[in-house]
Amino acid sequence: MPASGRIPVCLSIAGSDSGGGAGIQADLKAFARAGVHGTTAITAITAQNTVAVTAVEPVSPAMVIEQVRAVVEDMGVDAVKVGMLGSVAAAQAVGQAFDLLPAGTPIVVDPVMVAESGARLLDEDAQSALVELVVARATVVTPNVPEARALAGDDALEDEALARAVHALGPAAVVVTGGHREEAVDVLFDGERLTEIAGPRYADGAAHGSGCTHSSTLAARLALGDDVVSAAREAKRVASEAVRDGLREIGAGPGPVDVFGLARRRESVGRQ
Repeated sequence: MPASGRIPVCLSIAGSDSGGGAGIQADLKAFARAGVHGTTAITAITAQNTVAVTAVEPVSPAMVIEQVRAVVEDMGVDAVKVGMLGSVAAAQAVGQAFDLLPAGTPIVVDPVMVAESGARLLDEDAQSALVELVVARATVVTPNVPEARALAGDDALEDEALARAVHALGPAAVVVTGGHREEAVDVLFDGERLTEIAGPRYADGAAHGSGCTHSSTLAARLALGDDVVSAAREAKRVASEAVRDGLREIGAGPGPVDVFGLARRRESVGRQ
């Protein structure tokens, strides 16, 4: 928790989404919604929209590290969210960048592997580096069910067993998000307690960026002083509402989440 009166600073280490629905763009919106100042270290530039990722250009590892250094040395960092890394080199750079953070800085890792459109965003050979250099140092890791199974190396695991398997990789806590389950229940395991976090499912919503919104909100709440369970509950609520209010009319594919409720606000203004 930052000194009294100072707005917390959160750092997103992730890829850029030209469509504005996920990645760095989603993280900055979620940070703002939570009431923290968002900063960034961009790992890759993607050309994407609601339908497809058409190109990915990595940022050099040295530049990733320098972005983190610039923020840490001048502004300080109260929590970090890690998203798309893409390659072994990026995972190695982020592992080095962690050493620039003050001891005890909360780190939330969203192990991004596949985009909403189905495009793979993590090289096949990068998973072990992601686990060993990034996931193992996380305060909280927030995979969805397919990501958690990929990390655990077992496609049959469910619920508590799945959360425990990911936790065994080294993070202090795991939240397996429930967006791919029949019931939208997140499963949190901190090595001792198992907590289920239920929430509504909005099947007619728009979900592009929901995972980014969840993890960045969780990081922001940790920066604000919440414990992990409280932060995870708030992240669940905010991400669910962002899906509910998602902008389905934008693009031909899954529309972006709307963490600010823009359409609802516009409707409210129109009724006045």
